[in-house]
Amino acid sequence: MLRYLYADDLNTKFPVLAASMYKDRAEQFHRRLGWDVHVDDNGLEIDEYDTIQPLYVIWEKPDGTHGGSMRFLPTTGKTMVNDHFLELTDGVALQSPLIWECTRFCLAPNARGDVAGALMLAGGELMRAFDLTHLLGVFDHRMVRIYRMIGASPVILGQSGQGRDQIAVGLWEYDPASRSRVLRRAGLSSQLSERWFERSFGHTITAPRIQQTAA
Repeated sequence: MLRYLYADDLNTKFPVLAASMYKDRAEQFHRRLGWDVHVDDNGLEIDEYDTIQPLYVIWEKPDGTHGGSMRFLPTTGKTMVNDHFLELTDGVALQSPLIWECTRFCLAPNARGDVAGALMLAGGELMRAFDLTHLLGVFDHRMVRIYRMIGASPVILGQSGQGRDQIAVGLWEYDPASRSRVLRRAGLSSQLSERWFERSFGHTITAPRIQQTAA
């Protein structure tokens, strides 16, 4: 199932889920992809953006451990793109209350093929729920094919490098047709996706924004 959790709730209420997510991130980004990321003595990959109360979307497996995840931050604050990848946006910082950054797209080892689709679906649900116009992300070359397979390809704003070293910054815009494609890819119904959202936030995706603020 999908869970939407802010960092404080994840770390205090779901410690097993949190630890397994950080361990899977270390496995994917440090050991398998060879990224220059910090892994602590407990084998956890945690960076500075995990300390500023991001929102995580996590696929929780039946045993309570991590199956896949993404991390979201509003672009009105600190983001990876604006802090480290401005060369890919011609030096222009992308900052808007209507745009959130999504990073750390991670799949657990041996994750089912539909988990990636479920994570991308959740990103679209956040756009619907919080009246966002776009999601912003930085990603490597392998993700281009994955996004295309899921049916949710971003508009590329800029890229650099070649082959395995290529990185890009892109924007996703919410589109109902894309949501339908991603639902099929994830093997989920719209009703179930919305139920998971309501379970996490206590209100429906279609609730007026003033109700979301008060929830």
